[in-house]
Amino acid sequence: MSKPMFPALAQFVAATAGRNMTKAAYVAVTIGVVSMVLLTLDPAYETAHRWVDFLLWACLAYFVFEWLVRLRHMARQGRLGLYMSSSAGLVDALGALAVPIALILGAEPKTAWLLSVLWVLKVVPGIPGLRQLRRVLVLESGPLISVLVIFLMVVFLASVAEYFLERDVQPQTFGSVPAALWWAVVTLTTTGYGDVVPVTPLGRMVAALVMISGLGVFGLWTGILATGFAAETRRDNFLKTWESVSKVPFFAALGPAAIADVTHMLRTMELPARTMIIRKGAQGDCMYFIAAGAVEVDLPGKKVQLGEGAFFGEMALLGNNMRGANVSTTKVSRLLVLDLVDFRVLMARHPDLAETIDAEAKRRTLENK
Repeated sequence: MSKPMFPALAQFVAATAGRNMTKAAYVAVTIGVVSMVLLTLDPAYETAHRWVDFLLWACLAYFVFEWLVRLRHMARQGRLGLYMSSSAGLVDALGALAVPIALILGAEPKTAWLLSVLWVLKVVPGIPGLRQLRRVLVLESGPLISVLVIFLMVVFLASVAEYFLERDVQPQTFGSVPAALWWAVVTLTTTGYGDVVPVTPLGRMVAALVMISGLGVFGLWTGILATGFAAETRRDNFLKTWESVSKVPFFAALGPAAIADVTHMLRTMELPARTMIIRKGAQGDCMYFIAAGAVEVDLPGKKVQLGEGAFFGEMALLGNNMRGANVSTTKVSRLLVLDLVDFRVLMARHPDLAETIDAEAKRRTLENK
């Protein structure tokens, strides 16, 4: 198999063919959007205007190149139709074709380049937590839509009420229900521009009720989303902890129900290298399981290395709550922490684990003497 003549170029093309954003794409989006904004200003010098045009054309050339590379890559894999109909494919096509099509149709360059704002959409898939937000919106779509219906009902009822109460006093402002809708939306969202204000006593009472309703509606939306995010975060943490627990040999003999029980009790710690975990002489109230990484136990006269699957700190939970040695990480580690209260519950539910931990603790006691 022949090697490519330009390995760096081949590597760049391969990275561009992927559906994720590359560093070059982030740079192009940033430069392109900034240049588009600068184009809306009146440049003091003709040279500055030419540089802005050059940067915009350079960014457009990159996004056309990116789109063509992905089309070629997907065609080779037989997934061209799937890519072109996907959201990523549509965003890539818009980024490459929107400005040229506008220029071909006769739009002014200053107007056509405004479509380069669509390049911002390329960044959306790389936003952390976007998948979690989408899942929350899907799971909580029922309650969210119910609150939206309440919002629309209050807006419409308030518009009709204000039209009836204020149309004779302020015909220019509340002369129709559509005109009153602006006031209702502004008031319900508690924005309150002050450009439209009821003046009759009953109109002001309706306005007060609408403002209070607005607080309640947005409070409901906030509560629903916050609860959904909290539940989704717990789910993600549970899955991550489950994965870590299942990798620890100490829990290998447990069934799925027991692992789920353990997962609910454990909390995860991500620690960098050379971090002190336990200090000798301190009060102990938890034990640790090593899911990934390694730690070093500093015993009198020697140092013991513990790797993945090992546990430590159990002596403080078996009677002597004073830490007997310093323990620190030797590299980036993920630890599972079991607190004293949960330790006792877990040992009561799983006597075999209690026997194993007790036997290991006795072995280490004899070894350390």
